[in-house]
Amino acid sequence: MKRQFKRLRQKPIRYAIAACVVLGASYAGYLSWVVLSQFETRQWDLPARVYAAPLELYAGRPLSRDDVVGELRRLGYREVETLGAAGTYRLGPNALNLVTRPFQFADGIAPSRALALRFAEDRLITLSDEQAQPLPVFRLGPAQIGSIFPTHGEDRLVVEPNEIPPLLVEALKAIEDQRFDEHHGIDPRSILRALLINLRSGEIRQGGSTLTQQLVKSYFLSNEQTLVRKLREAVMAVVLELAYDKPELMTAYINEVYLGQDGSRAVHGFGLASRFYFGKSLTELELHEIALLVAELRGPSYYDPRRYPDRARERRDLVLQLMADRGVISARDSMVAATRNLDVVDRQGAGTNYYPAFMELARRQLRMEYREEDLATKGLSVFSTLSPIVQAHAERELASGLARLETDRSLDPESLEGALIVTSPQNAEVLALVGGRRSGFDGFNRALDAHRPVGSLLKPVIYLAALESGRYSLASPIDDTAIDVPLEGGRVWSPKNFTDEAHGTVSLLRALTESFNMATVRLGLDIGAEHVAELLGRLGLERTPKAYPSLLLGALDLTPFEVAQIYNSLANGGFRAPLRALNAVLDVDGEPLRRYPLQISAASDPAAVYQLNQALVQVIERGTARSARSWLPRELTVAGKTGTSDEFRDSWFAGFTGDHLAVVWVGADNNAPTGLTGAAGALQIWAPLVAALRGTRSYAPPKPASLEDIWVEYSTGLAANTRCADVVLLALPPDVALEAKAGCGIQLRTLGRSVKRWVDRLIN
Repeated sequence: MKRQFKRLRQKPIRYAIAACVVLGASYAGYLSWVVLSQFETRQWDLPARVYAAPLELYAGRPLSRDDVVGELRRLGYREVETLGAAGTYRLGPNALNLVTRPFQFADGIAPSRALALRFAEDRLITLSDEQAQPLPVFRLGPAQIGSIFPTHGEDRLVVEPNEIPPLLVEALKAIEDQRFDEHHGIDPRSILRALLINLRSGEIRQGGSTLTQQLVKSYFLSNEQTLVRKLREAVMAVVLELAYDKPELMTAYINEVYLGQDGSRAVHGFGLASRFYFGKSLTELELHEIALLVAELRGPSYYDPRRYPDRARERRDLVLQLMADRGVISARDSMVAATRNLDVVDRQGAGTNYYPAFMELARRQLRMEYREEDLATKGLSVFSTLSPIVQAHAERELASGLARLETDRSLDPESLEGALIVTSPQNAEVLALVGGRRSGFDGFNRALDAHRPVGSLLKPVIYLAALESGRYSLASPIDDTAIDVPLEGGRVWSPKNFTDEAHGTVSLLRALTESFNMATVRLGLDIGAEHVAELLGRLGLERTPKAYPSLLLGALDLTPFEVAQIYNSLANGGFRAPLRALNAVLDVDGEPLRRYPLQISAASDPAAVYQLNQALVQVIERGTARSARSWLPRELTVAGKTGTSDEFRDSWFAGFTGDHLAVVWVGADNNAPTGLTGAAGALQIWAPLVAALRGTRSYAPPKPASLEDIWVEYSTGLAANTRCADVVLLALPPDVALEAKAGCGIQLRTLGRSVKRWVDRLIN
């Protein structure tokens, strides 16, 4: 009876054990399916990487040695005494030698090269290769300026097995998993050894998890510390070990592990960590740098070398000591490496220079053709138009200029904000874009999103519409006298000049050069505000403004980017090309997906634009922007226009040379008056910026064949000569009728083509 009762009592226990075995086996099978299916098919989310335009080197280019060194530092190159490894350079008197890194450009791979550069008077005079043979041109691999990573914030640079230094593999085994080559996913002996070491030291100096367990945790599991999660981790680690060989698991670990935080971006993998901390590729790391990255595994936040260098160094030196103790390196190498500095670069030199305002423009243009998911996960390489040298000048001049204005005008510190855009008019490339005085702050992008009244910045469009009509030239007379404009509801608009003065009859040239409001309104009413609105569309404004009379004095809210688009068409001789931040996109294998060629369309009559731009040159020489001459080289010819909104709330300047167009806006985010005109505010940032752009050429477009040069009096537009009047040489249509200035040896009332030529010979 007792035996029967005992057997009956044991049956439920056996059933329970059997059920647990079945459930455990089923759960283990499920975990195996999860691990194998996801690990086999999973591809890492590879963010699109956005690169700046490459710096082109060629003999004769206006480029100083410091300009090139600045670019090399942005690229993470290191200054050395003896050249050898890629990514290094050596300085000499007026000389620079370097070994470049290989780079995958849109048109092919550029191998590593040894280069010798010689400079004189801020100009590159010779460029030669390792055999001292002259090179016609060479492109440096560009700096990465950002990446478009997934919403969960992970970023990584996936490295192939042949890109992993063997020393890193051995260091990981020595520090994190000494029996990696022997165990099958879990290692009870390592767990016990770590427990004893930690108990003796009184701190956590070793972990018991294998590299495979750490890989499982990073791939599949959360950070919760529970027994169930640890059991799940162990089962999954064993499954991975049974399915994959050790080199595959080591490569996956090196690409997956978390190694730091850069704002909202989580730095995963040793490939990106190498760029993030040292500004160079994983293959270029030295022993002390590899040891620091391995040290970061214990706690990237706690051992952050930028915030806690002492902690990081202590942990790194411990890693070096353990590597020596376990035979990975010699004791001497360990001691020498421990004497080295951390050598962590600052964030601006980390090989991932971040320009948030420009990156936002690049994202917007990319999203027109690519899904957000593809940008965040497909490993695209995006080649942009940004010039790091021009961008650096733009950021510096905006920040220093705003601070200078606040001091000079006794304004509250940090009360002014600004935005700045620089383009290349001929190819419509955006070279620099700054969205605020804190250029590295990823916040409100004033260059793209601040819609502000442009004031007189719009006047050139009105004058261009008049010149297009054929009824006006720059020499045409216009009344700058009081005018009343009837509006709806019986209201009357009576615009006034800035100085409240009336100037009588003046030339169109003077009216635009000195920005007379009353003359401009008269001209615009004669041409028609609707024609001005239509011309704005042709020049590049994508939305049609209301053709109210107030449009004629700039009652139109535009962003700095929209202003740059309009003025880029003027600087390009009347040909519109959509401003672009992109040049090409490659897929993850380096194959071209998309190129962004220049797209040009006629926006205005080139002869009319040429005439207009003559007046914009005079704005600098004798008009509202003449104070710019205190900054600019004497021989540099530039063109531009000031703009000021009502109550001095917005200060604008847009202007161009032969190579660069720049637009500057200055104002307050709360729309409070600043007391700054376009000349007193934005121009004081624009002019030193243009002066700093090394090698920019004068604005000197070829004169259209349909125009002829003639001297006219600046203030009246009368035909005159240099002996009896303040004259300017203007290119005008040959059939324009000009009145001669009395007393200048010209008695004719009007001048046709043949008479004009005769008079021109007579007075010159």
